[in-house]
Amino acid sequence: MSTKRSLDTICIQGGWEPKNGEPRQLPIYQSTTFKYTTSEQMGRLFDLEENGYFYTRLANPTSDAVAAKICELEGGVGAMLTSSGQAANFYAVLNICQAGDHIVASSAIYGGSTNLFTVTFPKMGVECTLVSPDSTEEELNAAFKSNTKVLFAESIANPALTVLDFEKFAKVAHEHGVPLIVDNTFATPINCRPFEWGADIVTHSTTKYMDGHASCVGGCIVDSGNFDWEAHHDRFTGLTEPDESYHGIVYTERFGKMAYIMKATAQLMRDLGSIPSPQNSFLLNLGLETLHLRMPRHCESALKIAAYLQSREDVDWVRYPGLPGDKYYQVAQKYMPGGTCGVISFGLKGGREAAAEFMDKLKLCSIETHVADSRTAVLHPASHTHRQLTNEQLVEAGVDPSMIRFSVGLESADDIIEDIRQALED
Repeated sequence: MSTKRSLDTICIQGGWEPKNGEPRQLPIYQSTTFKYTTSEQMGRLFDLEENGYFYTRLANPTSDAVAAKICELEGGVGAMLTSSGQAANFYAVLNICQAGDHIVASSAIYGGSTNLFTVTFPKMGVECTLVSPDSTEEELNAAFKSNTKVLFAESIANPALTVLDFEKFAKVAHEHGVPLIVDNTFATPINCRPFEWGADIVTHSTTKYMDGHASCVGGCIVDSGNFDWEAHHDRFTGLTEPDESYHGIVYTERFGKMAYIMKATAQLMRDLGSIPSPQNSFLLNLGLETLHLRMPRHCESALKIAAYLQSREDVDWVRYPGLPGDKYYQVAQKYMPGGTCGVISFGLKGGREAAAEFMDKLKLCSIETHVADSRTAVLHPASHTHRQLTNEQLVEAGVDPSMIRFSVGLESADDIIEDIRQALED
């Protein structure tokens, strides 16, 4: 039997493989600590000389099993769960950056990520340059500096719905000797596998489609193992030179392709502690078991609803990369031929006031900050998720003041369309 399994099978059986007499369902190891019989063995764990569990802030069997499932779905070598998607992006960048460094990021990303990179990171001595996701290679090259450590983007931008040209961004990043980090939350590994197109590290807000039921906040970092840190030894000294906080361990020497994710776990999680609870990891695993079934339904319904919105005279514009004629349709067909996501962005001819009136009249669809779960949700990004951005930043992020973000759930598409119709007409 081939060792390579389909994504469908991984969603069900990845991560946890019970032995004879063990529980079929992933157990919840709801414990902060773990018992050992000798002091020497505990010491070896602290020195990273042995694998094992001793404190849940560093690692927990339930969370590790779920991380392993996501890792297999993405085709990586190692993964780590975090307490939120925001924590995942924070750790993913901080793991290879320090004061005096610089990062380049797409301007069309989640508003919280923009604020993290342009407000919080500079307070820590890490500067950020934002670039258009549609930048040419020349424009991307111009954003890099001698101290640039990361190029960051989203596979499908939230909520602008731009689709990343993975190969272009990866080519530029690698020419400058830095990894490409991609937030793959909206597409999920069911619809897009960034490692196959040159990305080096993938992050997720597992709060969204992976959980799928708005039950638990979480995040994940997945390492491809493909980036050669030693080839850029002097740029990534946190990985290639001794870590005095771990008795001089050199992560690239000790762990090889696992160096990046081991440092993130052993050092950042040790010091910052943004872990998911084992209970939340268990709930996330239940969501992952149906991810391969839910994503096609989200995409099918979203396409139908996007076409309906496009047909209405009171709708000014519609963005959905799965819709023929969309600006990103062709690039989406290349990187995500099986579908994109269940999120639509559109604007009404009445602008911001019309958007508020429309949203208030919806009955089936709820006004929520959340996105990408089983229930249809709607919000106004300029007033909600991107409220902290200036007008200039909104434009850079591709967020029109009239934009309505519409997250299509798993309800009947016809029922959702009827709710839209009555909200626009009644």
